[in-house]
Amino acid sequence: MLKPDLLSEWDTSMSISCMLGIDAGGTHTDAALLTPDASGALRLLAAAKVRTRHDDLPASVREVLAELARALGSDAAALFAGVRRVTLGATLAVNALVQGKADRVGLALSAGPGLNPRRFAMGEHVCVAPGGLDHRGAEVSPLLTEELARTAARWREQGVAAAACVGKFSPRNPAHELAMGETVARTGGMPVTLGHRLSGRLNFPRRLATAYFNAAVQRLHTAFLDAVEGALAEAGITASVRLLKADGGAVPVALSRQEPVQSILSGPAASVMGVLALCPEVAAGCSLLLDMGGTTTDLALFAEGSPVVDRDGMLLQGRRTLVRALATVSIGVGGDSHLGVCGTGAAAAVRVGPQREGPAAAFGGGRATLLDACNVCNTAEGGPTAGDAAASAAALAVLAGACGAEPLALARLAVDDALTQVAAAAAALTEQVNARPIYTLAALKRVHEARPTAVRLVGGPAACMGARLEARLGLPVTIPPHADVANAVGAALTLPTDGLELYADTSRGLLRAPALEYQERIGKGFGLGAARERACQLLQARLADAGVPDARVEVTEAELFATLDDGGFGSKDMRVACQVTPGIAGHLAE
Repeated sequence: MLKPDLLSEWDTSMSISCMLGIDAGGTHTDAALLTPDASGALRLLAAAKVRTRHDDLPASVREVLAELARALGSDAAALFAGVRRVTLGATLAVNALVQGKADRVGLALSAGPGLNPRRFAMGEHVCVAPGGLDHRGAEVSPLLTEELARTAARWREQGVAAAACVGKFSPRNPAHELAMGETVARTGGMPVTLGHRLSGRLNFPRRLATAYFNAAVQRLHTAFLDAVEGALAEAGITASVRLLKADGGAVPVALSRQEPVQSILSGPAASVMGVLALCPEVAAGCSLLLDMGGTTTDLALFAEGSPVVDRDGMLLQGRRTLVRALATVSIGVGGDSHLGVCGTGAAAAVRVGPQREGPAAAFGGGRATLLDACNVCNTAEGGPTAGDAAASAAALAVLAGACGAEPLALARLAVDDALTQVAAAAAALTEQVNARPIYTLAALKRVHEARPTAVRLVGGPAACMGARLEARLGLPVTIPPHADVANAVGAALTLPTDGLELYADTSRGLLRAPALEYQERIGKGFGLGAARERACQLLQARLADAGVPDARVEVTEAELFATLDDGGFGSKDMRVACQVTPGIAGHLAE
């Protein structure tokens, strides 16, 4: 999607500041190269799309960069050299979890008195180490690691590749987690994830799940980043790299290597940020986002111009985590979705998805898919088609012949089933969001109600499905320019973000930032204002060390509880959470 008229505005021998977004989705890997023009407006220089190779995602990145270079022609080297920021979105980690290809994890737990921590355990390899802390981080029983050492050695022999160590109340005192981690690393010889470094919130089951998933995908995540950075260097791109997170922000690659769990659901987040970039009109009212790709359709809601946040944390394989995420739903309906037929003749019924067995016949596949059914319907009714519509007709004829049905009737059944599934998912998401107080990404404020009055549709099959979705949902559907590469555009423009939680206890004279493995002494007079200021300073320093200076940090939560210390004197127990709010660098100009 080259813009040669735009390139003529620059002398390409001069330094050009470009932003590159790459999204490795379930069906396609997309890339988009953007830059501000002379007036400062953001422009799309070129975009590229290749089939995702799930067995070799780095190869997909190399191929899409090669396609991008071909689109840019003789200016490619100069423009690649001018890239100042690269942001990635990828499905590698979530695909590994879904397909059972993530690493086997050894789980070391310590909880002390109360519920047996095995009640919340995950996986087949679990060891509970005796010992525990109270809610303020004081030791109530010493940690015993002898059995854990023997178990970790067995894990190594059994092929366990990673471990997660999680203790109850570890954000208030990481001593037991650190001891468990040292034991496992020494006797098991494997990388270790410590729960308190991923979140400072006090929710043992969710912190356990967060650490478990982080350990399960860390090796794959690191290998992917190594390969992608190599592919970028081969293309002459030396810019800093960031990863999209589930909350719609981007994290520097150095931090993402430590916390891959944050980027597991980056795909739906890329969709949301793409719509923000391509559809500035979402700033008003409430909108429904539909990103229809080849494998899935992702849905999200915008309220008062900002994406709605899932207050319960990212959900993976039925387990809630402490990863902040946007409120999204994904269903197995996409342009390449398999058409399952039951019954024959006029009694035939069609179910679309969730399986995907290759591309649509319109793009060289061997079997009819949802996109082929759309092509057949739209050909008959004068609507838009994609790819080779004649190939779609031939594939539907084969499928119809096998069940004794008429091809057009079968295609209409398939499209109707897909529309029904999307409409049901949209209604379910809307009701789920409205069942509780609503919070958005732009500000942690309550929105009274989120009822969409418009739909923003992006993704490869958007043009073929737009009018039909409008009729089924009863809402106006807008398909923005560059809808087929919206995720890559959103990735390119996503701003860096991060968060931090801090605890301060004047009775013990301690301030802790668990994610940083940091503590300092404080006095009795230390107050909530000082805690807020210190939290912001620590987060700004963390981001500066990762290559993001001058980040704008805001406090999102600040709590103070008056307590009595062991001597009966008044003291303060404080918790502060701060973050850099996710957002985009600007809107894409027409």
